[in-house]
Amino acid sequence: MDVESNRPGGHGEPDAAAWVTVEEWGGSSGSAFSRTAVLTASASSLTSNRFGSRWGRIGSRVLGAFVPEGFPGSVTPDYVPFQMWDTLQGLSTYIRAMLSTQALLGAIGVGEKSATVIGATFQWFLRDLTGMLGGILFAFYQGSNLDSNAKMWRLVADFMNDLGMLMDLLSPLFPSSLIVIMCLGSLSRSFTGVASGATRAALTQHFALANNAADISAKEGSQETLATMSGMGLGMLLAHVTRGHDLVVWVSFLSLTVFHMYANYKAVQSLSLSTLNYERTSILLQYFMEHGEVLTPQQVAKQEHILPFWSSWRKLLRVKLPHELVHLGAKASMLTHSDMLLIAKTRSYYSNANYFLLDKEGSVHIFIHKQAVATDVLKSFIHGLVLARLMQKSKSCHTEAHQWMDEKYHTFISKLKVEGYSTERLLSHSIVWKAHWVYGPLDEKTK
Repeated sequence: MDVESNRPGGHGEPDAAAWVTVEEWGGSSGSAFSRTAVLTASASSLTSNRFGSRWGRIGSRVLGAFVPEGFPGSVTPDYVPFQMWDTLQGLSTYIRAMLSTQALLGAIGVGEKSATVIGATFQWFLRDLTGMLGGILFAFYQGSNLDSNAKMWRLVADFMNDLGMLMDLLSPLFPSSLIVIMCLGSLSRSFTGVASGATRAALTQHFALANNAADISAKEGSQETLATMSGMGLGMLLAHVTRGHDLVVWVSFLSLTVFHMYANYKAVQSLSLSTLNYERTSILLQYFMEHGEVLTPQQVAKQEHILPFWSSWRKLLRVKLPHELVHLGAKASMLTHSDMLLIAKTRSYYSNANYFLLDKEGSVHIFIHKQAVATDVLKSFIHGLVLARLMQKSKSCHTEAHQWMDEKYHTFISKLKVEGYSTERLLSHSIVWKAHWVYGPLDEKTK
C-alpha cells in the first residue's frame, strides 16, 4: 500500500473541521470490483493510499484481453473447464497441422524440380472446391440438428478434422491416388467447419450469463489466436526435428490425435447445458415422474450420452432410450384408416391442444398443428414421453397421460424454470411436416 500526502492550494478558507474521503474501485462488474485507492482530504492535507501492486494491475489488464468482461461472474461455471480443455485440444490440432501440411505439400511436389506450378495450383483448387461443396451439403442435411445435439456434434466435428489431417499425412504414400485423398481430406474438414461453427454459437449463448455473447465470442477468438500461435511454433519445431523420420512423425501424430480426442471428450463432458433437447427432457421427466423433483443441469449432464457411436451401437442391439420411442412432426400421409378411427376416439384428450398423439407399434407419433408455436412443440413432446411411459403399464394410457398433463405439467415446467432451464422451446430437428384437422360426429360403431 502506497501512502502520499500533499498540501492543497486553496480557493478560500475551508472549515477547519471539514474533511472528505473518496475511494477508488476498479473492475468490470459487481463481483469483480476491488478497492484500488483511498483519498482523504482535510483542511490542511491530502492523503492517498493505494492498494495492490502495479504488476497485479498489469496482470489484470492482460487477463482482460482473454476472458469476458466481468469474469467469472458474467459466465456460467462450466466456462473455465470447457475453455481449458478446448484450448489444449486446439493446441494439439495446430501442432499436428504442421506435420500434415508438410506431408501434403511434399505430396503435390513442392521442392521438386519436376513439379509444375499449374499442376500444384489445379490440385489445390480441386481440394478447396470439394471442401466448399461438402460444407454446403452438410449444412443442408444436418444444419437443423446441430443445435439440438451440440455436445455430440462438437465431438463429431473434431473427429472429422482428425480424419482430414490423417488423409493429408497419408497422401505421400499413395501418389497415384493423391487427388482423391486430398479431396476426401478437404471434404472431412468441411464438415468440421460447419459443425464446429454452429455448435460454438450454441455454446456461446449458453455461457453468456450477462447477455454478453459478443464479448465471449471475441475473447474466444483471442484465446484461439494465442493457441494457434503457440501450436504453430511448436509444430514447426516438431516438423523440423522429425523431418526424414517417418516413424517418429507417425508416432507423434497419433499420440497427439489420441490426446486431442481425450481433451475434446473432457471439454464436452464438462458442459452442463440448460436448454431442453430430446434426451435432456426425457431424463428430467423420468426423474420427476418417479421422485417429484427436477435434476440440476449438472446432474443431467452426467446421464447424457454424448459419444457419437453410441446411437449406432444401440441400433445394432435394438435398444431404444425413452425419447427414441417418440417421433415428433409425423407425416399425416402415413395415417391408415384404423389410425384415423383411433384419432377420432381419442380426440377429446387434445381438444384444446395444437397437436395430437397416435400410439402405434410401440411408438408415439406426434402430429403438430400448422398454427402451433414453440411452447406447443415442447408440450407435445413431453405429452408424448408421458404416453410412451404409460403405454408399457396401462391399457388406458391416453386417459392417464391426459390426466397427468392436466395435473402435473405446469408444476414440472415451474420446477424446470427454478433450476434455470430454458422452457421457451424444445431444441429439435426442423419440423417440416405439420397438419390441420377437423372433427365430425363420431359413429356409434367406432366408439
